[in-house]
Amino acid sequence: MHLKIKHFVLFLTIIVFLSCKQDNYQLLKIEGRQIQIDSSLSKKELIEEFVAPYRNRINEVLDSTLAYAPKAITKTDGELNTTAGNLMADIVFNQSNPVFKARTGKSIDFVLLNHGGIRAIISEGKVSARNAFEVMPFENNIVVAELKGSDVNDMISYLIKSGRAHPISGMQLILDKTKTVKSIRIQEKPLDVDKTYYVATSDYLVSGGDNMGFFKNNTSITDTDYLIRNAMIDYFKKVDTLAPKVDDRFYIEN
Repeated sequence: MHLKIKHFVLFLTIIVFLSCKQDNYQLLKIEGRQIQIDSSLSKKELIEEFVAPYRNRINEVLDSTLAYAPKAITKTDGELNTTAGNLMADIVFNQSNPVFKARTGKSIDFVLLNHGGIRAIISEGKVSARNAFEVMPFENNIVVAELKGSDVNDMISYLIKSGRAHPISGMQLILDKTKTVKSIRIQEKPLDVDKTYYVATSDYLVSGGDNMGFFKNNTSITDTDYLIRNAMIDYFKKVDTLAPKVDDRFYIEN
């Protein structure tokens, strides 16, 4: 009797083993085709019904009025500084400095962004979070680079050579008619080549983006974990009116 049970158990074990054995499949080929995404594709009603409430909520948040612009804010209304550039640079300075100071005990000296990073204007009228997404569609964080005064000199040379209205804040750069530096002031004091400066910028630029190679000479980098776009939205929530001006932070004397 025991022998029969053993034989039966052995038989079951073999059956289970054979049933669990996997076939060896081989991939013979992969086929693919392009599907053009355009108006010819019909909407899937079930998907539309599922997505609709989320889309509506997102649009509601994006389009809620946060501030007001009495006139258009653009990056083309000045030669070496513009209303859009000045607004963005000042926002980065004002919003990120408390974060940087809380983490390091130090203060930001000035801000440098890039003219090309401003992707849209802010039209006259109501200002919403959607405007921030349009002006700054990139996921760029605010970082603070520690630079020697000599490297700041290289930055000044870059700004003069580029001839573009790269946004700055906390710094004043005055050129004479020959585009030679007449005055460089940071926090209302002359540039000191022996001093260390803390420069707020974007993670893109600090990596050498837009040919800003001088940032590679930094002695330290502090990531604030604060998106430029979020800084803009937070600032919009705090103020009633956006009224940046083209000023004397970077200009050529007559």
